[in-house]
Amino acid sequence: MPGRTLPTLLSSDVESRNTTKSCYVTLGTKVFDITPFLADHPGGGDLILQYGGQDVTEIMGDEISHTHSEAAYEILDDHLIGFVATTPVMKTSVKSDHPANIIPLPPNQEGMQELEADGAANGVATNNVYSTTGMSSAEDLSIETDLTVDYRTHKFLDLNRPLLMQVWNGGFSKDFYLEQVHRPRHYKGGASAPLFGNFLEPLSKTSWWIIPIVWLPPVAYGTFLSFMNIPNTIAMATYWVLGLGIWTLVEYVLHRGLFHVDKYLPDNRVGITLHFLLHGIHHYLPMDKLRLVMPPTLFIALATPFWKLAHAVFFYNWYVATAVFCGGIFGYVCYDLTHYFLHHRTLPSYYRELKKYHLQHHFADYENGFGVTSRFWDRVFGTELAMPMPKVVKAA
Repeated sequence: MPGRTLPTLLSSDVESRNTTKSCYVTLGTKVFDITPFLADHPGGGDLILQYGGQDVTEIMGDEISHTHSEAAYEILDDHLIGFVATTPVMKTSVKSDHPANIIPLPPNQEGMQELEADGAANGVATNNVYSTTGMSSAEDLSIETDLTVDYRTHKFLDLNRPLLMQVWNGGFSKDFYLEQVHRPRHYKGGASAPLFGNFLEPLSKTSWWIIPIVWLPPVAYGTFLSFMNIPNTIAMATYWVLGLGIWTLVEYVLHRGLFHVDKYLPDNRVGITLHFLLHGIHHYLPMDKLRLVMPPTLFIALATPFWKLAHAVFFYNWYVATAVFCGGIFGYVCYDLTHYFLHHRTLPSYYRELKKYHLQHHFADYENGFGVTSRFWDRVFGTELAMPMPKVVKAA
């Protein structure tokens, strides 16, 4: 199922939103619901209401009235709810042989060319915006967040202060928390936002190279022991590869069934805080280089039950169980390194497609696309991420 994009709204609906209960403004074809901002506007809410339901391009750039800063436009972007077809756009659409290229907005490449030829392209948005994240592309993940504006607008987490206790004490409902934590932010050029704010802070950060240094030696040792004690080399290799294959399924199940347990997340601060620590912080700050791979202490906690499970299933031979487990842990190492490189490295062609796919999971549709090292299990279980089909015109 494709990620939901922002809708194209009826112009009559937009024009009617000019009250304190519901106030929209437009910039070109973009529609913003600024009702929550009325009370915070420095000039007072009444000034905004004068332009409710109207295009504010001229008044925001009017030097005599007041030229608005870049921060004002960033605040508007946080309130983007959809698009509206202006009169020039509608005229071009009506006479077009292919109106679906233009409406629903934004237009595709052919539709934009028609608008430009008609002189109707001014102010027309050209990128889809995904409703769950407020983003259009992978590049948006690396646009630095204005920390003060973000907190004032969304009333969620202040990235200037340690995050953990804000989540614990925030009193957030599950729905509000999930809505906000899946709207990515980018902290100070990719640095790590404070999580604990005390001596525990280093424990929440892990450089990518720690993973192979910590886990490859024990994997190599366990593989060596199994090789020395399983007489049949082909059988030993088969068990090891079986473990590697099992890991690919475990990767999918963990990502979908544990990290994205959103629907079944308890609506209390214990569940919300655990979700944030386990995976929520990664969706909230997806380009944080030091919180992309799993800290060894956390992985030990997750891996211990699988060690016991392997020895329970293959109880007849300790070395067989160890071979299977070592193949699985090698798969984990590949997963964590792949995950890091998908976010922060330029990669060969196969991995470029994986990178594109995974980053779509962040900026477009976090409810699908759970495979990181491959799409195989997404295809098996029907969660393969697809980019959106054309939208339909609808009222808000």
